[in-house]
Amino acid sequence: MPENVISQLGNRYHEWVRQHPEAAQEFSADIEQLLDDAGVVYDRVITRVKGWPSLKAKAKKRRADGSPVYPVPWEDIHDTVGVRVTVFHSTVIPQAIDILGKAFEVVRSVDKAQQTRISGGFGYGSHHLVLRVPEHNEDLQAYVGLIFEVQIRTVLQHAWAEFEHDLRYKQGSKPPSPQVDRLFTLAAGLIELADQQFDDIAALMEVGPAPQDSVEITPENLPGVLAILLGDKYSPSRLEHIRFLAVVLEAHGIDTLAKLKDLLNESNIAAVRSAMRYSFRPGQVRLVDDLLLYRFGTAHITATGELGDHKGRTERLQRRLKQLRP
Repeated sequence: MPENVISQLGNRYHEWVRQHPEAAQEFSADIEQLLDDAGVVYDRVITRVKGWPSLKAKAKKRRADGSPVYPVPWEDIHDTVGVRVTVFHSTVIPQAIDILGKAFEVVRSVDKAQQTRISGGFGYGSHHLVLRVPEHNEDLQAYVGLIFEVQIRTVLQHAWAEFEHDLRYKQGSKPPSPQVDRLFTLAAGLIELADQQFDDIAALMEVGPAPQDSVEITPENLPGVLAILLGDKYSPSRLEHIRFLAVVLEAHGIDTLAKLKDLLNESNIAAVRSAMRYSFRPGQVRLVDDLLLYRFGTAHITATGELGDHKGRTERLQRRLKQLRP
């Protein structure tokens, strides 16, 4: 790779980083919001911007014939912004892929776990998406056209990958012994089995008997109440978002099952779904939040716009209200 290409890459990279000092936080916030709105239950979303030494080293890679792997590094290297989404069991991965695939333009989608199984072994398990920020993404307008990478894996797959990477990094160019390779393969097989067990457990979870209308809503019983009132039409949400919803409901005095049932009537839900024209199956928290917005309008924005940890909630609610009440 000619030095002038590396120099140009460095200038462009450092200027981009200077212009976008909060890129990692902004990508994490947007993807968390997408997953939350769709009720995808995940462990965490972590975003990093590739450091210059790592980007430079990758830009210098060459093929066996001596040609550069990335002839135009800034355009050809797609993980300058890298996102990792960890989930608790693998049945959630297709949901996350579907949501991200609708929100962004899919450049490439690769199931690393499937590739490993096809090769007849155990090992690295993760789904890789290469995505482009589209013009209609209002929260990432500063990044329209940017291509970035998302890895989606279970927490167990992540633990295996991190430990394996750490060991090989410490080994340097020296390959691990056959015994270590065998133990890693065994561990990967056990992790795949454990992931399957978690999938089975998730599928077998059942909701208890219906509570009485006078029951007071609490963060502890709200997940069960929503499951009973909404059934399986809307994906369950993460526990911390359920707690957030309990606070939002309390802001409007909706503190009993009867009041929540009144909010969740079929007519309201049909009106909201018709107005919002969701491109995804909304999660419980997003649906209830939109129902509150539909009922209370700007009063909902005033009462709850500053609640929670996500930046820009007020602006998002204002955009959604325009859809609900053109």
